[in-house]
Amino acid sequence: MQLRRILQTIGVSLCALACLMLFPALVDLADRNADWQVFISSALFTAFLGGLMLVSAIDNTANEFSLKEGFALTTLSWVAIAAFSALPFAGLGLDYTDAYFEAMSGLTTTGSTVLTGLDNLPRGILLWRSILQAVGGIGIVVTAIIMLPFLRVGGMQLFHTESSDRSEKITPRSGQLFIWITNFYLALILICTFAYVTLGMTPFDAICHAMTTVSTGGFSTHDASLSFFQSDAILWTAIVFMLLGSLPFVVMIRALRGQPAAFYNDEQVRGFLGFVVGVSLIFAIWHSEVYNAPFQQSLLTTTFNVVSIISTTGFAYEDYTQWSQFAVVLIFLLTFVGGCAGSTAGGIKIYRFQVSGLLIKGHFRTLTSPHRVFPLSYNRKRLADDVPFSIIAFLTTYVATVAFFTLLLAALGLDHITALSAAATAIGNVGPGLGDIVGPKGSFAPLPAMAKWALSAAMLLGRLELFTVLVLLRPEFWRE
Repeated sequence: MQLRRILQTIGVSLCALACLMLFPALVDLADRNADWQVFISSALFTAFLGGLMLVSAIDNTANEFSLKEGFALTTLSWVAIAAFSALPFAGLGLDYTDAYFEAMSGLTTTGSTVLTGLDNLPRGILLWRSILQAVGGIGIVVTAIIMLPFLRVGGMQLFHTESSDRSEKITPRSGQLFIWITNFYLALILICTFAYVTLGMTPFDAICHAMTTVSTGGFSTHDASLSFFQSDAILWTAIVFMLLGSLPFVVMIRALRGQPAAFYNDEQVRGFLGFVVGVSLIFAIWHSEVYNAPFQQSLLTTTFNVVSIISTTGFAYEDYTQWSQFAVVLIFLLTFVGGCAGSTAGGIKIYRFQVSGLLIKGHFRTLTSPHRVFPLSYNRKRLADDVPFSIIAFLTTYVATVAFFTLLLAALGLDHITALSAAATAIGNVGPGLGDIVGPKGSFAPLPAMAKWALSAAMLLGRLELFTVLVLLRPEFWRE
């Protein structure tokens, strides 16, 4: 394993992170806020250590990462970047546990926060939170599209792109795909920013919310989240861009490059959008009837909450925990769904439910016609033999991981509702759970320190699609 190359790449990432710290420093300096010094000192320290790693580990002998090296690099990069991203939070008064939790929540685009009084915080730290989610969003897409299909974990082998092969090497063509994804991602953020400004947000609020909308992160610059703006048009705009962030980026790029049929023909896209529309309409009818509200307003309220949860963004608009038990249970169940593979959204992902449905359907066909063979296909391609087992293994691991963290949080003193919802939303990277502490109107600050470290680990595992657990459970992966 090329440890020097891994350290070199992490060093480059830390140097880039240090450069990003200059943007909130400039904002605080323009506001004549002394907190700019915290960002400068954090940037210098991060750049020093990153540069030290870069210089000491220079290795130009290899051009490609192996699968094992890519696995190690991906995992270590998330941990290291979160550790250094926490420095500005710690410098502004948070203890390191809270600072690391906030940084990990940002980078994994979970959106859980220990901060309160956002309306009164310096603009620099608000911008830093949004930048972390924007950085995390692009990292998530790249990991899902370039890295995970090689690992053949959780059915991700379904999404080998034209830049992937089965040589167990991360090829130079992956770099070309990264450039396309990055440009498309930045374009979405710019368009979203322009839309928000046009609808009445200040430029600062617009850029911060654009980054957290497209990345499906959910951090806001106001305690009231998007309901602060009292604008239906802003909410509908957020719905559109949360959905775009939840769709597979490769498919959208293909559509823009002259293959518009790729978007419509993708089974995952159709399933995801159909599910969102169906649940939103049923929920809106229920809300309109139960609360005697105009259907148009009910449609906005329910669609926003459904999309916010399914996309794992977690923006707040009305406290849905104050609705009936039916609504609370429905929204909690939606935290497990997630968006599409190859998007910034978390959760189980819609394609796993679709393939599971195919497996169930095929099983019943076999029961009625035991001597016939029913090949399973998805997106007009026959499923490889290892895909069904891979998805079942993932779903089993997902449920077991939620159960483990629920028990762990309960052992640390949390009540059963808080423990279950916090574990589920951390692994699903949704953000808000249920209850006064982790609910949409709550703050994670009162949680015990060990609970915050546990949730930080859960957020990372969820964002990496639990592939760290699944790979480590396969001893043959590490054999020469």
